[in-house]
Amino acid sequence: MSRYFTEDHEWVDVDGDIGTVGISDYAQGQLGDIVFVEVPDEGKTVTKGDEAAVVESVKAASDVYSPVSGTVIEGNAELADNPALVNEDADGEGWFFKLTLSDPSELEDLMDEAKYEAFVAKL
Repeated sequence: MSRYFTEDHEWVDVDGDIGTVGISDYAQGQLGDIVFVEVPDEGKTVTKGDEAAVVESVKAASDVYSPVSGTVIEGNAELADNPALVNEDADGEGWFFKLTLSDPSELEDLMDEAKYEAFVAKL
């Protein structure tokens, strides 16, 4: 499995043609205590860079943009009852949605983990 990042702090783990999308640990730290998450419905088609989910914290509300294009196959239902899961495990169980990638070449424009860490270090 490979993980890619955007400059807006979303990540996508890719396993075959399935991508799992979430926000980085850095992003959840900037947001603070997360109190609400809205994930896209199964079957929704998302385009790279489009708003796909919403996350609200005690500090602010923020859109989550899809790092790749595809069709949503699952939203993380656990986040409805426990949005703080994003704070607790942003890089794992706090994922937002899974999708079938429609254009894997879009991954070429994203950062790998080392490039993302260097990007965040400059912020």
